[in-house]
Formats: sequence, structure tokens, C-alpha cells
Amino acid sequence: MSLRAGGLGTTGIEVTEVCFGTSPLASMARLYGYDVDERRAIDTVLAVLDSPIRFIDTSNGYGENGTAERRIGAALREYSGLPDDVVLATKVDPDPATGDFSGARVRASLYESLERLGVDRVPLLHLHDPERISFEQGTADDGPVAALVELKNEGVVDRIGVAGGPVDLLGRYLDTGVFDVLLSHNRYTLLDRSAEALFHAAHERGIGVLNAAPFGGGMLAKGPDVQRGYAYGERDDRVAAAAFAMQDACLRHGVTLAAAALQFSLRSPSVDSTVVGISTPERVAQTLEYAEMEIPAELWDELEALVPPSELWLN
Repeated sequence: MSLRAGGLGTTGIEVTEVCFGTSPLASMARLYGYDVDERRAIDTVLAVLDSPIRFIDTSNGYGENGTAERRIGAALREYSGLPDDVVLATKVDPDPATGDFSGARVRASLYESLERLGVDRVPLLHLHDPERISFEQGTADDGPVAALVELKNEGVVDRIGVAGGPVDLLGRYLDTGVFDVLLSHNRYTLLDRSAEALFHAAHERGIGVLNAAPFGGGMLAKGPDVQRGYAYGERDDRVAAAAFAMQDACLRHGVTLAAAALQFSLRSPSVDSTVVGISTPERVAQTLEYAEMEIPAELWDELEALVPPSELWLN
């Protein structure tokens, strides 16, 4: 199969509608509930490189000492390098020992990432989880935003983005006018529409929009009976009830809940690419099957009627 490809906002970067999210490759059992050994991680990257997915998202901070990036780098060496048509993006993170997230740390974070990945540059570099510092720290003259702008002006990276969770905070960063791309996770799913207005506004401004974690940390892929948490935390009973009702509706139409969860994001005109965490080679093909599964229009109407109240969600 082939995935739809298109522009990432007005950045000039072409991406496929599905992006390979690599945080599970870091074997963060505390977050995901399972381990991923190095061979499995490398084989997963190789399977992606052999697939129609031509967009990979990673981060300096995924795992101890950049585990995800190191495993991607190992896979790229086995593959004889990064294919020319694959977009590889990473994110800058604070110093894991000191928590420093200064402008100097941004540069250090990028060069650590390039060394681990075994590449000379990346076209897209994100400020990762800026909620870890105050907005004032983030936008200070010697802070991370200023350093990202300098890296872009110097031609070290082509475009810069902001990637995180809290919708209002991400909006404040976009209002600085310096970011080309927005990434938010777990805030635009079948269950939670918190980021919808922000995504729409960003899209209207020509900012690239990436929607990460369409499965809500796995519950909408594994099923609410299998995974009892949502978005890496506990779930409200009303969220669970909505998820079970959505699963039942999907089954009546011969559709998997996971396919509906993925396609909910793919069908949004505001979303340029959907970042899906994948941790086994088999899941690559399965994700592509979810993207292609036929979903009747009446099911979308049923699912919309089951969305839990917006006040359940934290920003």
C-alpha cells in the first residue's frame, strides 16, 4: 500500500500521513508497561524503512542516555544510511542530570542526537515538553527558544517546532511567531478533543500540525478491557465507559477500535501527520492495515455521540 503524502504546513517539508513514533523503542517500562530489547527495536526501525512510512519522530530524551536515538542509529547503519526520502525529526531535551534547559543545552542536545543517529543534520527540530520550565525561562534571551531560532538562522536545521502536552502553553509558544511546526500528544483522540481548536488555528496559519498518540497511550489500540489506563495515567470511569461503548460500536460495524482511533486523526483536515508509537516489526504492517480499513460513515456519527464531556480533560 501507499500512504498519502503532503506538505507539513507551509514548511516545504513533505511527510507521509503516518509518522513512526519511536519513544517505545527506549524500553520505558514505567511509561508503557513493557520492555523492548535492542534487537527488537532495531528490527522495528528496519521494518519501517522498508514500509511506505517516510517520517520518523524521535527525541534526545527517549530513554536513558538517548536509548531510542542510539537504536535508530544502529538500524540506520545496518540499512546503509537514512534513505533520501525519509524525514527524520528529533527534539531537544534538558540535561538529564542537572535539568538545565538553557540555550547552550539546546545546542548540546542537538549534537548529542546527531552523533547517536549518525546523521549530519535533521530538517526538523522540536523544543520538547516545554512545560518542564516556565514560559519566561523558555523565551528568555539565553533560553531554548532563542537557541532554536539561532540554529535555524544558521542553517543547522531547516525548521523548528514545539512539541508537548498542555494546549494553552503550546498556544503561547506558537504566538511567539517563531515556530514552524506544532506537535501535541494525547489531546486529539476519539475520546479527547482538547487540541482541536489549537490544531485548526495552527493549520490556518500555515503551521505544520502533528498529532501524536492517537491511541491515548495504548488504550484505544489494545482495548479498554486490556489496558486500564489512559494517556499514561489513570482513567476516569466516564472515560472507560465511553471507550467500551466506542469499542462495542466498532464491533457492530466490523471495525477495530484501533482503526477508528487512527483514522479519526488521519481524516482531520488540520492534521498533516499522525505520530504512532510502534515497538515491534509486526505492528508496522498492522498500523498500515488500520489506516486502510473501510469505516462506514454511520460509525463516525455513532462515535461522535459517545465522546465524554470536555471538562474531564486537563489542559
